[in-house]
Amino acid sequence: MMNSDEPETRAIPPVRRFQVDELEVRVYAARAQLAAAAAAEAAEWLRTAIHQRGQARVILASAASQMQFLEALTAAPDLEWGRVTVFHMDEYLGLPADHPASFRRFLRERVASKVRPRAVHWIEGDALEPLKEVGRYAALLQEGPIDLCCLGIGENGHIAFNDPPVADFQDPHWIKLVALDEACRRQQVGEGWFPDLDAVPRYAYTLTVPALIRADRMIAVVPEQRKAKAVRDALCGPVSERCPASILRRHPRATLFLDLESASLLP
Repeated sequence: MMNSDEPETRAIPPVRRFQVDELEVRVYAARAQLAAAAAAEAAEWLRTAIHQRGQARVILASAASQMQFLEALTAAPDLEWGRVTVFHMDEYLGLPADHPASFRRFLRERVASKVRPRAVHWIEGDALEPLKEVGRYAALLQEGPIDLCCLGIGENGHIAFNDPPVADFQDPHWIKLVALDEACRRQQVGEGWFPDLDAVPRYAYTLTVPALIRADRMIAVVPEQRKAKAVRDALCGPVSERCPASILRRHPRATLFLDLESASLLP
């Protein structure tokens, strides 16, 4: 029997598949199957971009919910990572790159050190001049198309660090500094990144909602029971900044990958 921590490699079909507005939703029986299916889809999209343009540009999320997915993605066969440029979508303000909760460290350990991408553009959370860092990273994002954005959904419905109080579907910026709401900060404690709420930074850099959905393809990887309410709100409520993840329903090439736990509150 396969250990639950090992990446699933078999192509197992979803137990349920349906559409909400423009968004395709696939529900898998187990988290490992979800991760394997999402990774296979992401890898194929990157291969196609490399075949067509000679390179690919991808935005990756840093979260506990993405670990199995990233393990499967970095193990994907015949993916020329030397032609892939990687961006990440958020970072805590003031946090050094070697902090256990740093998103730079997360992706360095789980992606960059394993597959050696063509380039990885880091958001320097501890940059001395944060506004200059915002401009620098925005310029990097604008150098070419984003082929793929792989993201999760927060317990409060956020995508990246676009929490409901700061999410703006018409945001003119590509990246900005935001205050993190308490629900978001409590999630970071619950996932074990920080010992208590006071230790969680109150501010962070985040790619904006328009920057994320500019990607040609979006793959949302959302396992676990604790995400069930956010999934229900995103799919069953209005498309609104009150649940920022609901914007996925307006993207023409987005797929939401769920397991039975995260889909448990859906009708």
